[in-house]
Order: sequence, then structure tokens, then C-alpha cells
Amino acid sequence: MTLRATPAATAALAVRHPSRNFYRPGWDGLTLSSMGLGTYLGDPDARADTRYLGAARRYLSLGGNVLDTAINYRFQRSERNLGVALREAIADGDVTREEIILCTKGGYLSFDGEWPRDPDEWIQKTFIETGLVQPEEIVEGHCLAPAYLRHQIAQSRANLQVECLDLYYLHNPEGQRAALGPDEFRHRLREAFATLEVAVANGHIAAYGTATWNGYRAFTASPDYLSLTEVLEVARDVMGDKHHFRAVQLPFNLSMAEAFTKKNQTGRAGLATLLEVAQENNVAVIASASLLQARLLGRLPDDFRSKFNGCATDAQRALQFTRSTPGLSTALVGMSNLDHVAENLRLMEVEPLSVEAHLSLFSGPA
Repeated sequence: MTLRATPAATAALAVRHPSRNFYRPGWDGLTLSSMGLGTYLGDPDARADTRYLGAARRYLSLGGNVLDTAINYRFQRSERNLGVALREAIADGDVTREEIILCTKGGYLSFDGEWPRDPDEWIQKTFIETGLVQPEEIVEGHCLAPAYLRHQIAQSRANLQVECLDLYYLHNPEGQRAALGPDEFRHRLREAFATLEVAVANGHIAAYGTATWNGYRAFTASPDYLSLTEVLEVARDVMGDKHHFRAVQLPFNLSMAEAFTKKNQTGRAGLATLLEVAQENNVAVIASASLLQARLLGRLPDDFRSKFNGCATDAQRALQFTRSTPGLSTALVGMSNLDHVAENLRLMEVEPLSVEAHLSLFSGPA
């Protein structure tokens, strides 16, 4: 039997770690911690490896169960760090595989562990000469070709030491739309989704989605704009209502609140926000850049800080804002410091902001 996150196990983990509404419903009955561990930042070196390994172990021991990475993060090292951390946490009895929601991404051409001496030559020999990728399938260092995605899924599974990835994102696909135009992009997206549906059928991934930066936040006329409704139409074109598109990821924080404030998506009753359209379609929304890579820290006015009862630091306040957003499942935050993990996870003991309190913040300095 292929091991993956299950509704019963993720619910049991939430019961094992008493908290004040720290856990949220996700997709397919899964229970997600409202704060996930991200692994984007850091150099591809042993020092960062050690920090991420320790932080992930601490995060899992304290009750977090959403791990987010990508094959290109730190040239595959972030995936490998999480693979070791999860294996050790399971061996020590901190968690079971079925309790942890493991998310990764594919699309960018990734190096292997370190900068190659000649990046162009490395890509030529690794991907093109092997037949994995045709030159015309590469768009500014990005590829959605079926053979490439199959290879990347297999590599991520090996890096993370698991049979099945719980959620596999296409990583920033909007860049291809800007370069190729909407028609060719839709064709490539359809081929990619068909590949991912086969991966689901084979037990290699349990679900898929899109992790974006600009796509869902852009204006509708922007070349890199993504319509969630149209993306879901492509998924239905492949598998009808039995498709496995389950989640989107995009930046959301005190300075980038478009998913909540910007009506740039087509909903059932006209233009709506991304969060509203996602909710209409039972698509989970995961926030990246919850601290805007620490740029939000130390910049909040005192009267703004006073609205966050139970929060002692700006990091906690920024995370509290994001994870309290109606319709959002999990706020991701990069954590490679043990003290930061402990500080952030103290929010387990703090009730999220009420909807009314959260809405009131939009009239403030954010």
C-alpha cells in the first residue's frame, strides 16, 4: 500500500497536539496545520542543510504537519533535507508518514546539489542530450513537458524518500503564458495536467495544483495572468469532474493581500477574489511569503501591533494575520532556525483573529 497523508491520521495528529484552532480542513478530508514550514531561502551548502534538518525536526515534533519545498530550492538540497527529517521523525516516533502533508513543486530546470561549472553545458547534457527535454520545450529555464515532469516527480520522490507526494505543484507556470501566449500555454498546461493525472493513477502523487507568484494576483490583461476558472477548465478537459486539482499557492501577507482584496477572478456571480473563487470550487489556498522574507518585521506601528492579542513579536503578528484570513488553509513561513520555529509555533496557543478583527486591519497601515 502506498503511504501518503490520510484524513484519519492527520485528524489524529491534531487531536494529539491540543491547540486553539491551529488546524484547518484541507482537501480530500485532510487536516492541515495553519502554519507550514517553507524551505526556499538559504545557500546550497552543508550549513544550511544542518539548519533545515534541525528546524524541520523541531516543527514536526511540535505539531506542524505541512512541509513545503521544490526540487529547485537550493538545487534539490531542501527536498533532501526534508526527506531525512521526515525519516528521522518517523523513526523516533514523533509522527507517522500518514500524518504529514508533503508538498513539492516542479517546472524549473534544477541543478544537483551545487552550482555546476558551466550551467548551460550541464543542462544540455542532463536534459537535452538524454532526450528528456526538447530545446523548444524550455521557456526561460522552465519546462512543462510530460517527459520532464515524469522525471522530476521521480527525482522528488527519491529526494524526499517517499512513495507518494501528497501535493505536487506546477511551479510558476504563468511565466510560460507570458512567453507563449494563452493558446499555446493552455495546450502545454493540458499536457502537463494529463501527465499529473497519470501520476495520481500510478500512486506517485495524490493531488496537484499550481504554485504561483504573479499569476493569480495580476490584472486580467497582464500577459502572466492566470484565471483559476480557466485553469480548472483545463483540468476538467483532462479528467472531467474526477480531476485531482486540489490547491493553489500564492503570496499573501500584510503587504500582498490581493487574494483577499482584488476582484480579478471570474466567479459564479461575476468578478470575485481568488479566495472566493477557490472556495466556490473546493480548491485549497496556501499562502507563501507570509513574512515577505522577513521584510515585514520591525516595521509595524504600535497601534497596529496592539490589535494582535497574544502575539509578542512582529513575526507572530504577521503570521497571525495571514493564517486568520477567511478561506485560507495554511500560511507558509521559511524556518531554518530552531528559535524561530519555537516562536512561530507558539501561535498554537493563540486563537486566530475573528473575521471582524481581520477585516478591520485593512483600514490600517497594511
